[in-house]
Amino acid sequence: MHALFIDAALEAEVREIAVPEPAEDEVRIRVEYVGICGSDLHYYFHGANGAFVVREPLIPGHELAGRIDHDPTGQWAAGTPVTVHPAQFGRPRPGLEGAPHLWPGGSYLGSASTWPHTQGAAAEYLVVDRGMIRVLPEGVTARRAALAEPLAVALHALGVAGPVAGARVLVTGSGPIGLMAVAAAVAAGAEVTATDVLPGPLARARVLGASHTVDVRTEELDAGAFDVVLECSGAPQSISAALRAVRAAGVVVQVGMLPDAERPVNLAPFIAKEVRYLGSFRFADEIDAAIRLLAEHPVIEAAITHEYPLAEAAAAFATARDSDASGKVLLVL
Repeated sequence: MHALFIDAALEAEVREIAVPEPAEDEVRIRVEYVGICGSDLHYYFHGANGAFVVREPLIPGHELAGRIDHDPTGQWAAGTPVTVHPAQFGRPRPGLEGAPHLWPGGSYLGSASTWPHTQGAAAEYLVVDRGMIRVLPEGVTARRAALAEPLAVALHALGVAGPVAGARVLVTGSGPIGLMAVAAAVAAGAEVTATDVLPGPLARARVLGASHTVDVRTEELDAGAFDVVLECSGAPQSISAALRAVRAAGVVVQVGMLPDAERPVNLAPFIAKEVRYLGSFRFADEIDAAIRLLAEHPVIEAAITHEYPLAEAAAAFATARDSDASGKVLLVL
């Protein structure tokens, strides 16, 4: 089978490797679509995602959908459409019983955070633990289901924020995760405003239901105008803007990842307004709700803007890096 390997920064190659065989508690999937995530871009362009350095050839990809190819138990027939929860959770910790995604010792598909690395989905066939399988409901295509993982990230962030029905929600940064946050907040009954510094992401945010969009290069956000802010850009200046934009006693959820380094942020509004500033990391079981949301709101698929065959992965990464031109970019296997 063919698989994409990232060896180091700007070094990626499609190679022929053996088709993996599932054990009794595993299932083999014929992968059809793999979404390119920000972490995949970091691995390709920088050879590392934060502190996680590529130390051996890494197959990227944790946003995927396809069909069952072989289930040794016969539970699922060949051809059954599925997506995958990309995490295997680690060791339970007291006080974190309801947050398995925060347990130490876990793994995530397509990640250099473990040694050996946890190989990902950018391959024709993928073997996973059967507990990671999620069967798709009728009407949800594999193409749309490739959005289940990033949508689950957005739904987890909304869960951290609390109920948003009728609330004024600001989404800062309208890249792929920001777009999923817009769609999730709109579906939850919020009035959503989205920001970005480029026209392409703002146009896509409007398609996904944002009532208002703001180009922060030329427009100011009203101070204290929002009940909840989902900060999806990961830019320090955007965090400062989020703290200004949220109302007194409002909530800011940090969804966008930041480098593991000191960065200047203006915390004066955080203190004066008693803002709740909360982190949001991946998700626990929200992928099930994400699949249901994809079934109920097919417009979310509009976040997908480009598709590339595996052999054109370098072009796919370059397009995904161009946030004005692209939303979610998919590899097609």
